[in-house]
Amino acid sequence: MKVFNIPPIDRSMKAVIQEKIDNLNKPKGSLGRLEELAMQICLIQQTLTPSLDHPCHLLLGGDHGIEREGVSVSPREVTWQQMINFTRDGGGVNMFCRQHGFKLRIVDAGVDYDLSAVEGIINRKIARGTKNFLYEPAMSEEEFNQAIQIGSNLVDDCYAEGCHILSIGEMGIANTSPSSIWMHLFGNIPLKDCIGAGACLDTPGIRHKFEVLSKAVEQFNRSNEQPIKPIITLRYFGGFEMIAAIGAMLRAAELHLIILIDGFIMTACALATIRLYPASQDYMIFTHCGDESGHQKMLDIIGAKPLLHLGLRLGEGTGALCAFPIIDSAVRMMNEMNNFQNANITKYF
Repeated sequence: MKVFNIPPIDRSMKAVIQEKIDNLNKPKGSLGRLEELAMQICLIQQTLTPSLDHPCHLLLGGDHGIEREGVSVSPREVTWQQMINFTRDGGGVNMFCRQHGFKLRIVDAGVDYDLSAVEGIINRKIARGTKNFLYEPAMSEEEFNQAIQIGSNLVDDCYAEGCHILSIGEMGIANTSPSSIWMHLFGNIPLKDCIGAGACLDTPGIRHKFEVLSKAVEQFNRSNEQPIKPIITLRYFGGFEMIAAIGAMLRAAELHLIILIDGFIMTACALATIRLYPASQDYMIFTHCGDESGHQKMLDIIGAKPLLHLGLRLGEGTGALCAFPIIDSAVRMMNEMNNFQNANITKYF
């Protein structure tokens, strides 16, 4: 795997940033989470005047071999159908990108359909879906490295355009299954507590999903020596779009970009990223707690405080995009709000 240079954020500016925040003409601490966000963003960018230039959104698509086991209500063709729909500005992700001024990149990392002739889709296909991890690793080591590099290169493209803030979304039927397993293995949480309805599974469907994933984990544990390296776990269960997302998060942290973390699947990718490079968490903003069972537990594992609780479970990065105005407000607070001295207001604390 490619090596990334991700040191912890330099916190030497913390006192001067806090001084600026406290001298804005407001009661101390009265803007709550906005002040916390402003501190984090200023530290990421090492400045008292942060910016959110050229926001970019990566929408990564890929199919999963485990879908063949009936772990999702939605059939796999929905992946490619939605990918085409995104090129026609017909998805939730399109609407929110337009609303908040994000440049959308739609990327085929491993969809089980030929999308090469579809205008508006970046072709980075590794294979037509992963293998079925009930029987074998989802991808080879070479494919894993390729997916990491794809995500990293996409971030380089955004950075070259002046991007300061990145959000990432996914499109891949059945990708709650690997996410649940990563949560189970990385978070040491019982598997049954990590599995939810995904795309509207009923109670028997959830039971079947648990049985399939339990068998997969048992097979994985039998076939690997303990302790198992995180990369082996990622490669055995992950989707191409999920590993590409991890590569994107790692490169974005290396470049000191703000990373907006979306829902259950992207939080699983963030958890994996943190397991590989703990300092990468410094660059992440966890935007919302979704309606998928286990999402709050996974956020608790990370120690993350989500900005929103809207009952979202669409994916695509839509929750991250919805949270952008709050982040924008934190930056505007730092850059546009007057201080006590300039406003000729008595500082009363």
